[in-house]
Order: sequence, then structure tokens, then C-alpha cells
Amino acid sequence: MRILIDADGCPVVGIAVGLARAHQIECLILCDTSHFFERDGAKTVTVSKGADSVDFALVNLVKEGDLVITQDYGLAAMCLSRKARVLHQDGMEYTADNMDALLLARHTAKKVRMAGGRLKGPSKRGNEKDLAFERAMRTLLTEET
Repeated sequence: MRILIDADGCPVVGIAVGLARAHQIECLILCDTSHFFERDGAKTVTVSKGADSVDFALVNLVKEGDLVITQDYGLAAMCLSRKARVLHQDGMEYTADNMDALLLARHTAKKVRMAGGRLKGPSKRGNEKDLAFERAMRTLLTEET
């Protein structure tokens, strides 16, 4: 198992890298050239800036049994198809059981926005979301070892 982090816009990179280091699991941080991440205990993979360039690089690297951290539903779906475990930055595990509903909600929201509608954005990130992520990641890592 490896941990792959879609790091562009990810608020839990430090938590994920710390847990990877504590469990002695290889950790890859993927970002584009407009971001810079360097953390002890992780290897940074920087790809050229472009629409979904990090997503495609991550999908090409992910293997069965890896753990992927992302907030991107589309990327999560692709990683699930490659038999990876996928965790959202708020602690929700993406699964075959919830993916269709998540993708439908994303599609519906896009249709509303394209029609000129407005949707309420996500609430401000609080410490409770970091704690939920950490608990979920610890649980997944414990299951795997």
C-alpha cells in the first residue's frame, strides 16, 4: 500500500503525511507547478499546470490497494475503478455504494450553475473536519495492517 495525495487545495496534507510516516507507508504528494509541497516522509511529484493534469498523473500511478486522498469525485471514481481505497479530506470514504449519488449531485449542481443559478458553497473548514479525517484515515490504515 501507498498513500497518494491530490494535494492541490488539500487542507490535510500534513495530517496524511504524518500518519503515513507513523505507519511507515510510502507517501506521494501530487501537485502542479502552481503549488509547492515539501514534507518530511513524503515524495513530491510535480506535474505541469493544466486542467486535471494532477488527476491524470495520479490515476496513472495508483495501484490496487493504494489509499488516495482527494476531494474530487471524478478522480475518486477513477481510483475506485483501479481498486484503490479513496478518502475525502473531511473523512468520508468514497465507495461504489456512494459514488453514483455523489456524481449525480455534482452533475445537478453544475446544471444549476450553468443555468445561472447559485448554490451555497461549503461551510468554513473547522477543526472538527480535520479530526474526522484523521479518525477515518487511522481506521483505514489499521484495517490494512
